[in-house]
Amino acid sequence: MEEQQQQQQQAGQLTIVGPQFCSPYPTEYVIQKKVLSLSGGDFNVTDTNGNLFFKVDGRVWSMREKRVLLDALDTPVLCMKRKYLSLHSTWWAFLGNSISSGKELFTIKQSAVFQLKTSLDVFLAHNTGVPDFNIKGDFIARSCLIYHYNQVIAEIKRTLTVSNLLLGKDTFSVLVYPGIDSAFIISLVLLMDAIHHEGEK
Repeated sequence: MEEQQQQQQQAGQLTIVGPQFCSPYPTEYVIQKKVLSLSGGDFNVTDTNGNLFFKVDGRVWSMREKRVLLDALDTPVLCMKRKYLSLHSTWWAFLGNSISSGKELFTIKQSAVFQLKTSLDVFLAHNTGVPDFNIKGDFIARSCLIYHYNQVIAEIKRTLTVSNLLLGKDTFSVLVYPGIDSAFIISLVLLMDAIHHEGEK
């Protein structure tokens, strides 16, 4: 897996989930979250033309502990599970819809227990050293940058319209840089939201 990722990085791609999610062009996605979702997990992810790319179904109560990222055809892309008994808020991510110990694709966790602003570290499987990715900014304000080491690879920005407020949806956009795995970036955004809402009843 590590060898494959290095080859893809050299070819101008950064593939974590799959090469089919990498575009040679910058891609902007619009993420709509239902404000009044029971689970806090209802999302639709479209491009700027309204074409559906990903979604998270929040109709089950267990979504507080588990989230499944689906593509537009309802095929599971990633399964994300909360890790308990951890000092820092931590989630694991697995390919597809199965959770198997030792098969984690990556782990995301808070950089520090108490935070005034968003600071998260992402470790690819088997990495216990320096984080492969960092997320910095203010997720409440929907203003964050995602870094691969010191290089920005995606941006999160607030998108507010009157119609979105009337429809009860929290809408913001994610700009994914060329060659970066969009499914991976979208999963990080969804997990940021999950970590932000941990502890809510």
